[in-house]
Amino acid sequence: MSDLPEIRIGTAEREQALDMLSEHFAAGRLTVVEFDERSATVASATTRGELEQVFTDLPAPAVAAPAKTHSTSREPESDHNWRRIVMSVIPLLALVLFFVVPVDNSWLFFLMIPAAGAILFGTRDDRDRDR
Repeated sequence: MSDLPEIRIGTAEREQALDMLSEHFAAGRLTVVEFDERSATVASATTRGELEQVFTDLPAPAVAAPAKTHSTSREPESDHNWRRIVMSVIPLLALVLFFVVPVDNSWLFFLMIPAAGAILFGTRDDRDRDR
């Protein structure tokens, strides 16, 4: 009975549909224009049938692979998380240094942002691991 296309949907269902649509876009199955059009349709959808029409020509979402059980599988993930945290703090640090440190050319502190990104995420090992 819950599979009826006339059943009304809520915000949670729309957000889930937008997440699935974003995955299809990231996989290259949709162009920017198609993604924009379908996102607008999902945002204005009120029933399950309207949501299902957005995904009729797209493959079903792939089932996630089971997580590896050996002890090293958590280390790269935790390593990557601290890098994201550091990278999110760097712009704030640059802004504080810009206003607090009395140095000529204090705008150079903002070069820390791309430099930190290159240092934290720019190694070849990280790109291979994420694939």
